[in-house]
Amino acid sequence: VQLQASGGGLVQAGGSLRLSCAASGGTFGSYVMGWFRQAPGKEREWVGTNRRSSNSYYAGSARGRFTISRDNGKNTLYLQMNNLKPEDTAVYYCAATASHPIVSSFPNPGTYEFWGQGTQVTVSS
Repeated sequence: VQLQASGGGLVQAGGSLRLSCAASGGTFGSYVMGWFRQAPGKEREWVGTNRRSSNSYYAGSARGRFTISRDNGKNTLYLQMNNLKPEDTAVYYCAATASHPIVSSFPNPGTYEFWGQGTQVTVSS
């Protein structure tokens, strides 16, 4: 599957953005989909994962502010980000796995075989 992330940009603190991840070349509904981010000089950080359903799991930094959803008819994964903070500034990546990972493995980038190219999110203070 090929993944294309989009929707990043510059936003003021407290604002919102919605990222999209368009998938092609695979059966989108069969994939477990995740969002990660990477700030300059830092390791890639898990944001959250959607497990082929309405069930989504979040990192502590995202819980309560970010929402992951998917539209299997449009082969698209979304990340709605509200109340953005300067520390949310990063390149955001979507990822997919065709496997059946356990929840504890969701934060591990190695769980995912497929990655999008990333979209830059910059939050100004």
